[in-house]
Amino acid sequence: MEIILEGGKVVTALHHGHRIKTDQPLDNGGTDTAPAPFDLYLAAIGTCASIYVKSFCDNREIPTDKIKIIQKTEFDKETGLPVDITIDITLPEDFPEKYKDAIKVVAEKCKVKKSILSPPVFQVNVSQL
Repeated sequence: MEIILEGGKVVTALHHGHRIKTDQPLDNGGTDTAPAPFDLYLAAIGTCASIYVKSFCDNREIPTDKIKIIQKTEFDKETGLPVDITIDITLPEDFPEKYKDAIKVVAEKCKVKKSILSPPVFQVNVSQL
C-alpha cells in the first residue's frame, strides 16, 4: 500500500487499484472532502461485520434489504479513544428463525475486530533518498 500526501490535509492510500482518500474535518484544519482516517477505521469495523452478515444471507438466498445494522461507539473523554463499540443488527420479521443466532456468530468473525483483539506489532522506519 502506498500513501500519498496531497494538498492540505488530504492523504490518499493506493491499494489494489483503489484510491482511499482521507481528509480532516474543518475544525482540524482540513476541508472535510473525505472521511478522516479514524472514521475509516471505525467504518472498517462495522462494514467488516456487515459483509459477514451479507455473505451469510446471500449464501442462503435470504434478502438483506430490510436488515438494519447500526454501530455505536463510546469514547474515553480524556483520550478520545473508543472504549465500547456495539453493533446492533435488526432483522426483519420474516427473517428465518433458525438463522437468528447464526447472524451474531458470523458478525463476530470480522477480521478487523480479530485484528484489534490480537494486535499486530507496529513498526515505523524512516529513510532518506
